[in-house]
Amino acid sequence: MAEGEPVTTSARYVVPSASGAGDAWAAEAAAGGRRGTQTILRAGEVAASGRVADLLGVERGAPVVERQRIMYLDGEPCELTHTYYPLEIARGTALAAAAKIRGGAVRLLAELGHVGARAREDVAARLPTESERRSLSLDAGEPVLELARLTLAAGGRPIQADVMVMTSRGQGLRYEIKIG
Repeated sequence: MAEGEPVTTSARYVVPSASGAGDAWAAEAAAGGRRGTQTILRAGEVAASGRVADLLGVERGAPVVERQRIMYLDGEPCELTHTYYPLEIARGTALAAAAKIRGGAVRLLAELGHVGARAREDVAARLPTESERRSLSLDAGEPVLELARLTLAAGGRPIQADVMVMTSRGQGLRYEIKIG
């Protein structure tokens, strides 16, 4: 990764924030001297696609709660995020509403008794769909990174699935692995 290139570390997105802390995206951008904002496009119940059903361990077509957001870095769109929750966790909570969640969704999940103990991420490079290209203001032929994250509670129960499509321009992902 080149010097000055933004680097995303996943750990801050799966651990509940301290009480009163702002959202992890804004904090991460600010740490790099940048401005991170987001717009919630929609939130509510949807039928689980095959991929979402596999991630959350529900039947295809079963209702789940989805939150769709677009993330901005210094006013430029840089990521489309779709977050999914099992219905029994999210129905009737702020997770199902199209408003920002004070302290973030991961903190709210913890307050609801659902704490992540393990997360799995899969990252792939691909060409964007036409809709993604428009939303992220990409040039024709410009690739994206897709990061799919599954967060599991201590017993192995899925509590959150994220599918993020990011611009590849200047993007860096950092993983720190504890060995032993």
